[in-house]
Amino acid sequence: MSIDTSEMGTLLLVIIMAVVTIATRWGGVFIMSYIPISQRVQQFISAMSGSVLIAIIAPMFIKGDTGAQAALLVTAVGTLVLKKPLLSIAAGIAMAALMRQM
Repeated sequence: MSIDTSEMGTLLLVIIMAVVTIATRWGGVFIMSYIPISQRVQQFISAMSGSVLIAIIAPMFIKGDTGAQAALLVTAVGTLVLKKPLLSIAAGIAMAALMRQM
């Protein structure tokens, strides 16, 4: 199946993606309403969020340029030392910009 992306096809694709996104989010909430949140489930959810974050960041660190690697290191160290993620992210963005200017 192919959708023409010249006129109304683009709008149709955006609407389809929005419906799928909303359905998966609401579906997750609906399914989780039947699962009691025990200590074990809570630990699983906590571990899963960290795993997803690492799965996104690790390839960027390995295959990224020196700007990306420096930004990730500054952000990680800053978060561990300062305990302020927003400030650490800003420092990481500044480091990436600085490294890419050099």
